[in-house]
Amino acid sequence: MKASKGDFEGTAFDSTKVYAMTDMDETKGNAKGFATVEYSFAKADEFDKFKHLTFPFKADCEMEFVTSGKAQKMILLSVKPVAAAKV
Repeated sequence: MKASKGDFEGTAFDSTKVYAMTDMDETKGNAKGFATVEYSFAKADEFDKFKHLTFPFKADCEMEFVTSGKAQKMILLSVKPVAAAKV
């Protein structure tokens, strides 16, 4: 996660980015493993709710597909950390 807040040449910005480990598309047989995908998530102060955690952490995420009519993208609606199982 990365929080960003401020002003750049008169344009205000206020956001948190989440970098999530995501499975590679293995359907064509030419990829395996994982990549990190960046998702925009809420305002910068949302980062404060997670910064005490040990990274990386597992979480249940609520996501939604949206479209502009020409392009489709997935947006991140919520992140809920999942407690690690005690061994």
